[in-house]
Amino acid sequence: MTEHIRKSLRDSAAARWTALVLASLSIFGAYYFNYALSAIKPMLESILGWNSSEIGNYMSSYAWFNVFLFMLIISGFVLDKLGIRKTGLGATVVMFIGTAINYWAVSHHFPDNAVVHLPLLGDMKIQVLWSSLGFAIFGVGTEATGITISKAVVRWFKGKEMALAMGMQMAIARLGTALAVAISIPLAKKFTITAPILFAMIVMLIGVISFISFSLMDIKLDKSEAAPAEEEKTEESEFKIRDIVYIISNRGFWYIAILCVLFYSAVFPFLFYANDLMINKYNVNPNLAGSITMLLPFGTILLTPVFGGIYDKFGKGATIMIIGSLILVLVHGVLLIPSLRMWWVAATMVIILGVGFSLVPSAMWPSVPKIIPEQRLGTAYAVIFWIQNIGLWLIPLMLGVVLNATNPDVSPNKKLVKGAIEKAFNKTLASAGFTPKEIDRTIEKATGSAVDSIVQYSHYDPVPSDQVDPARVENEIYTGIVQNLKNIDLSGNKEVVTAGLIKAAAGSTYQTINREKLNLRYDYFYDILIFLSLAILSVLFAFLLKLEDKQKGYGLEMPNIQKAVE
Repeated sequence: MTEHIRKSLRDSAAARWTALVLASLSIFGAYYFNYALSAIKPMLESILGWNSSEIGNYMSSYAWFNVFLFMLIISGFVLDKLGIRKTGLGATVVMFIGTAINYWAVSHHFPDNAVVHLPLLGDMKIQVLWSSLGFAIFGVGTEATGITISKAVVRWFKGKEMALAMGMQMAIARLGTALAVAISIPLAKKFTITAPILFAMIVMLIGVISFISFSLMDIKLDKSEAAPAEEEKTEESEFKIRDIVYIISNRGFWYIAILCVLFYSAVFPFLFYANDLMINKYNVNPNLAGSITMLLPFGTILLTPVFGGIYDKFGKGATIMIIGSLILVLVHGVLLIPSLRMWWVAATMVIILGVGFSLVPSAMWPSVPKIIPEQRLGTAYAVIFWIQNIGLWLIPLMLGVVLNATNPDVSPNKKLVKGAIEKAFNKTLASAGFTPKEIDRTIEKATGSAVDSIVQYSHYDPVPSDQVDPARVENEIYTGIVQNLKNIDLSGNKEVVTAGLIKAAAGSTYQTINREKLNLRYDYFYDILIFLSLAILSVLFAFLLKLEDKQKGYGLEMPNIQKAVE
């Protein structure tokens, strides 16, 4: 009877699944904000004047501190030393602080010539730098929270539905990703470009409260067991620095870590650029682009727990990872084909990619405890995430540079459009009783509307940049807008007037750009080629992991659920 009481909380399905949901909600907001700004990439270019290289720098900044200051490794040490509760609470607070800094940076108006020179990265706008610093701090908190929750799931579900639980945890987190790619553009268009970040801050606070609730349950779990894992660590279970040598000397660990960085680098950065890809290659309405992209994370919400349950009951973890990697090769191979420009092709490939993205993680993360002992899991997950962060730093940076280099005239042309609209609106609206804030917001919406209409509806072959006179084109756009604005009565209801101004500016700009055949559309061929290469390498390392499992007998092909001993 005593033994039953001591194990009652962990053995209670309601208790362990409630704990899982509470812990997972703390990472939900992180997955939302991770994609909130990347989802509005076209608006960052049109409104803030960022180019693809700067956006690539921003996306890669997520891993700055984790990789170069080894914060992820330190987080693993902290987790194994301080335990789940203290580490998780600190990590969720750090996420909120990073998001707040990012919000300030994007909402603050910096001078156009405010630039700083950074080693390796070159010149960077002050706004991009501050935004990136906030994202980097956010990244520290997110990765620390991620490894904390991974260890928490092992703690609550070891010997039970562990793969299903990890699948459910990832499903809840990726609901945040689906939300980000679906609503970020509509939020930014309806309100301002900072609206998606403000929403992230609110969700982040909810995450902190959720983790505190989880911690209260975790304390009860300690009290229900004979030897609390968080409070009464024995000398044998205490982590020692030399244990990291054991981890990094394990070949199976390296295969799964490299597979992780390759696979995730072929998916997460793709999500960063997916909305822009849908708009530029497949002519999808910007307001609907997120509806296609969200099919990927939304599919994983449903399928990852299913595949996790299959692994729990039937095993075949290494085989599942191979199949998932092969699906990645298929998807990026099809997306690479230039002649396939129908939106339904992109939607189909995103759905299939969601299947592959469900298969690999559902088997990968529950396989780590089969290779590494539980008392070393915090550091093991930290090392894997650190290696993954190298990819999340390098690949977005590379993608941004490649996209900018292969489309050198797109970003300058977008700045040209904004410059013309800004000049015309400042001249016309200042004398009509519009405040500077109202003028800025109208310019923001008019620029976004003009560029979106050109990318979505124009079908011309753009002229080479050396055949374009930027000053002349900008002046033509400016003159056309000013002429159209004269036909609008500026004394009426401001909302109605503003809507008319935006429509007039967009229409005039479209006519000029369509006539001049200015290039405003990105070609993603070489970026998709990078994704395809990563997918092919993923297949290779998935096969190597399966061979290593056969030699060492880790049990990756065996079920996770242990039958009760009578």
